[in-house]
Formats: sequence, C-alpha cells, structure tokens
Amino acid sequence: MNYSFVNLVAAIALSVAIIFGWQHFFERPRLSKLAEQNTAYSQQMDSLKKQSANVEKEVFVDRKQAIIANSRVQIKSELLSGSISLKGLRFDDLTLLKYRQEIGENSPAVELFSPSNSENSYFAEVGWWGKDKAITYPDSATNWHSDNAELVAGGSVNLYWISPEKVKFNVSISLDENYLFSIKQSVENHSAKPISIQFYGLINKTHENKPDNMVNILHQGMIGAIKGELQEYTYDKIKDEKKHAFNGEVNWLGITDKYWLAAFVPDKAEQYIANYNFAIKQGKDKYQSDFITNEKLIEAGGSFELTHRLFAGPKKVDLLDKYEEQYNIKLFDRAIDFGWFYILTKPIFNAMNYFYSYVGNFGISIMIVTILIKLAMFTLANKSYRSMKKMKKLQPEMERLKELYADDKARLNQEVMSLYKREKVNPVSGCLPLLVQIPVFFSIYKVLYVTIEMRHAPFFGWIKDLSAPDPTTIFNLFGLLPFTPPSFLMLGVWPLFMAMTMFLQQKMSPQPTDPVQAQVMKFMPLMFLFMFSGFPAGLLIYWSWNNILSIVQQFYINKLDTNGS
Repeated sequence: MNYSFVNLVAAIALSVAIIFGWQHFFERPRLSKLAEQNTAYSQQMDSLKKQSANVEKEVFVDRKQAIIANSRVQIKSELLSGSISLKGLRFDDLTLLKYRQEIGENSPAVELFSPSNSENSYFAEVGWWGKDKAITYPDSATNWHSDNAELVAGGSVNLYWISPEKVKFNVSISLDENYLFSIKQSVENHSAKPISIQFYGLINKTHENKPDNMVNILHQGMIGAIKGELQEYTYDKIKDEKKHAFNGEVNWLGITDKYWLAAFVPDKAEQYIANYNFAIKQGKDKYQSDFITNEKLIEAGGSFELTHRLFAGPKKVDLLDKYEEQYNIKLFDRAIDFGWFYILTKPIFNAMNYFYSYVGNFGISIMIVTILIKLAMFTLANKSYRSMKKMKKLQPEMERLKELYADDKARLNQEVMSLYKREKVNPVSGCLPLLVQIPVFFSIYKVLYVTIEMRHAPFFGWIKDLSAPDPTTIFNLFGLLPFTPPSFLMLGVWPLFMAMTMFLQQKMSPQPTDPVQAQVMKFMPLMFLFMFSGFPAGLLIYWSWNNILSIVQQFYINKLDTNGS
C-alpha cells in the first residue's frame, strides 16, 4: 500500500472536515446573528423615527420660534451659546460665537445646530430603546427635569425622567472650555422586574445638495472611524445607497461639512451597531449618523451607565489633535480632509500655524514656509538649472547628429545618449523640481481650502480672506469703475503679479531645446493667469513668492557660472 497516497487523502479529508465544521459551527451562526442584529437595528431605528413622528409632522417655523417653543437649559461659554431642549432632550440650538457667517464684525455668528422643525434642522440626541412593550421609554415628546437652568464651560447639568414603571433615566451633561460635551447616560431600574434596554446616540441634519465646482476637493457628509479605519460617505453616496451599517468598535462618527463637525465619541467599553442613512421628510433631505448598543439586562434594583462625548464646533487642527491624544480617539484629526498628500499637507499646515503664532499673519507665514521649501529644494534646483544650461549648449551638436543620422533613428538615439553620458547631462533633471513641487502645490492648496484657520484670515490691503479669490479685477480698474465683471474676468492684482513673475522667470531660465515646447512655454503665463484667477489669494501669494525666489536663485546661479567661466 502506498502510505504517502493514504496520508495525502487523509490530509485532504481532514482539511475538508475542518473547513465544513468551521462554516457550520462558527461562521454560519456568526453570520446569522449578524443578520439578526442588522434586522433588529433597522426595526429599532424605524421605531425611533415613529416616536419622533409628531415632531416631523409639525409645520416648519422660524428658528427663533422653534427654540422658544420649548423649555430649555441654556448653554453659555466664551465660545458657545445656545440651549438643550428639555422636550426630547436634544442638542438643537448651538451658535459658534467666534466665527462669523461673512467677513465683518457686524455679520451674525455661525449657527451650527437648529431644531428639527426649523428649515435647516441639525441636532444631536441620546436616548434608549427596548423591545419590552410593558416599559415606557423616553422619546422626542418626553419632558425632562433639570437641576440647573444653565450649562457653563467647566460646569454640568443633571437631567432625569421617571417612567410610570419607576424606571429612572438620567443624563448628566458637562462642557469643557472648547466644544466638547461629555454625556453620561444611566438607567436605574426601580421596577419589580428586570428590563432589557439599549442605549443610542444620533446626529440628524437637513442638507440640500447644491452645485459646487469645488465639491470634489474635500469630503462633506457622513464620516467616522470604525475599527480604526476612516469611513467617509458623501451626501450623494448615502442618498443613493439609503443606508450603510457597521458593526463592532465605533471610534467616532458624525456629519462633517467644510469647516464644521458634529460627532459622537461613544463609550469605549461597548461594541455598537452604527449606521449612516438617508430619508426624505416633508420634502427635505435628511441625513443621519447613529449608533446603538447591544441589549443590556438590568435587574430589578440594578443600574447601568455609559459616557459618550459629543463634539460640535469648528475643525481646528490643534483642537482635534488635542482631543485625539487626550481621549485616544483614533483618526479624529482626519475629520479635516487633508487629502492624498496628508503626509505633506498636515506638516505644511503645522509649519504655517507655528510661524503664524509669531508673526500674526498667515500670508507672511505662507511666505516663510515657501522660503523653507525653497531651501529644501535648493540643491535639486541648482542641478536642474545647470543641466538645462548644458542642454542648451549641446543644442548645435544635437542638430548635427539629427542631420547625420536622419535615416537611422536607432543610431541617432544611441549617439544622443552617448553625448549625454559624455557631457554628464541628465535630460530629465530639468523636470525634477517641477515634479517635486506639484504635491507641495496641492498640499498648500488643500491647507488654504479646508482649514478653518485660513477662513477669513487677512493678508494686507484688499486681501481680507486668504482662502477666497482676489476680489479685484483689471476690467473695472481694480474697483475704480462702479461695476463687477463676470467671474471669468476677475483678473485681480495677485493673478496678474503671478503671471508677470512667471514671465520673468521664463526669461531668465534656459529655453527648451524643442521649438514647439518653447512656443508652448511662452503662453504658459497667460494660461495660468486665467486658470489661477479663481484660486485662493493665499495660493497666488505662495506661487508669486515662489517665482520671485526662483528668479533670485537663477540670477545667483547665472552669476556663479559667469564668474566661474
């Protein structure tokens, strides 16, 4: 008997048995349980929506009217004002006092949260859900009791509601000196029997998708970190899919816009089913991020509590970094969309922010960082400029080789490469500084476009916002004539200055050996003038200053070469 063959058959049979056994005894029950959880979760969320149906059916009213309609706990700090509705226990009134809707002190402050029956509703809430119909749970119509009329920075407020079955629901809310609420949810079972209950939190927002030419530059919509991985779903994507569910560890989740974030950081002690979903209510597009715990059995006389955190405010880089480190919130800084070049974008911002702390002007800070980037690339740029000059000197010899080997392309290429090797010239080295500069350029663009620190940050003179285009244009003589040209004719001072510096840089640099390429390069400043006119003024300041430094560097290299010869 061939024992090797028998052993092989036995090994195969054992492997098949293990695979089928694993599928039958472990994987199938796990998938079945997961399906049941997702089904139960959908039922829970539908039930919660029905609980709030009385609110959803109300006629939309003015935001101020909606706020004064219910009793509230006032929120007061140097950075925040607003209130928490005692009806339904909702965070649905929040104003960011340090941020204006438009440039100017007379512009109203940014309103982040609004009640559910206002036109642009945006709110957060925590609550409970249970299957036991014999128990009454608090819902959107529940009126809560409070031990304090105000919530101030560094303070707290305690709220409670007791069901007819003598189950006491408690919520203790505290606020730090910035934009982070700590929310302790607890249940005390004073009834005569055990209860099974689940804790949940949600953020709900009305959002109307409007055309935006820049929408693909940054992420807006549902966002969170699940099991240590960033999960981003745009408003459009969730609108198409209607729902997307996650299971397991929820690091944080919420809804983000360009500059503002509302996000829950659930208690780390629990596992959750989390969900992004979309629905239409009274003709309005509603988006929601939510999470819910597994069922908790609380015996008669027992209790259970969880502590969540709710961030509602501006996406300041140093603040998100602080919270990420302080509370170990994985990827919390990724709420700011630093893009593909994160490894460059965030360090560039940190450098700008560092110099800003000394000079007090982000425009000057951009110029300082540009000098540092230029110094880092100095050696590479020098090699590039010298290589381009050598290429220019080799042009007559290359023309001779083209005539000599006009009918033999293979020999021509061989002779040209030999010429490069003999003269120690790298034909691609002239492109290296540009290739390296492209990710730097996009990183600075990202910094200017997505960081709130750049929002409404002035430079000098007419530049009141580095994140916005230059508001002047040559077609109304930079504001002397009383009319505003269409957007494609907004050729301001900084776009023109950038184009002029590009032209001067080209004049000083060695011209391309290819005549077609040389002609194209002549039109580049004009093309960039129109292309960049709608870009943030801070980006044009960077590009213009970079060109000036390149001109100085080229002048220095030319002078060294002249003295050397």
